[in-house]
Amino acid sequence: MVSPEGKYNIKAVSQMLGIQAGTLRAWERRYQIIAPVRNEAGHRLYTEEHVKILNWLIQKVNKGFTISQAINLLENSGLVSETISYSSSGGGQDLELAHKLTKSLLQFDENQAHEYLNYAFSLYSLDKVAIDILGTVLVEIGDLWEKGKITSAHEHFASSFLRSRIGHIMYTLPTNPYLPKVLAVCGPNEWHELGLLIFTLYVRKRGFEVIYLGASIEPNDMDIVLKEVNPRFLFLSCTMVYNLLDTLTLVDRLRESHADLEVGIGGPAFNLLDESKKEKYGTHLLGNTKEEWDSWIDTRLA
Repeated sequence: MVSPEGKYNIKAVSQMLGIQAGTLRAWERRYQIIAPVRNEAGHRLYTEEHVKILNWLIQKVNKGFTISQAINLLENSGLVSETISYSSSGGGQDLELAHKLTKSLLQFDENQAHEYLNYAFSLYSLDKVAIDILGTVLVEIGDLWEKGKITSAHEHFASSFLRSRIGHIMYTLPTNPYLPKVLAVCGPNEWHELGLLIFTLYVRKRGFEVIYLGASIEPNDMDIVLKEVNPRFLFLSCTMVYNLLDTLTLVDRLRESHADLEVGIGGPAFNLLDESKKEKYGTHLLGNTKEEWDSWIDTRLA
């Protein structure tokens, strides 16, 4: 049974699945395949089940079926549940897509990169694409850059592409006005923001209003922004090890000056903390998985 809880507006679904909003409206009007709920303003809101059904139909159309044939197959067989189950488990296909996306970005092939990412959204949920696929791409490119196997031009091109796609999706997701505000910014002198952007996309999907600042800001500006925004949560990202000490120093200062502020820290650099610092800053460490992120946030909302 389709859940009545709508999560995604039509722009978000369009971006996730790589399909025009007008096409979605036409399918709904002509074939009555799904019935998005409407919010108080009358805008469509799609459930997770709606997105899975649309994913399945788009896969069939991409394989040569007409939309009417795909819908007929959907209505008269149990194949849809099998396909959705396969897509969720992945079977290694998600890792293969991540590698292909990385390769296309390193070849400066923007069109091919868009195709791979659109295909990923047609198969998987937003969480899986962001965390498993884009997270893998991020690690691969970062590792190649640190080892000197790619140039700064490759890294900048890939970063620009991913920042644009993730940012566009993020700002189409609806927010819950009853949840507290969130501020997300890189630590002092940090310019590698893609990991933070992926995490911010996850937080935004949970319904939080996120003020995303991205790369490092001036230390004095942090206090000004905190005063103006008055967020409940501040998330700091640190990728480069040589910026770790400054980021931890900032955390110490914020703990003293903003007692009610919940500060979460994450990024590759924090994986290299020694045991004493892990113990000292343990309550601030977000972890590396969606489950750890959920636990960190839910504990502080309780």
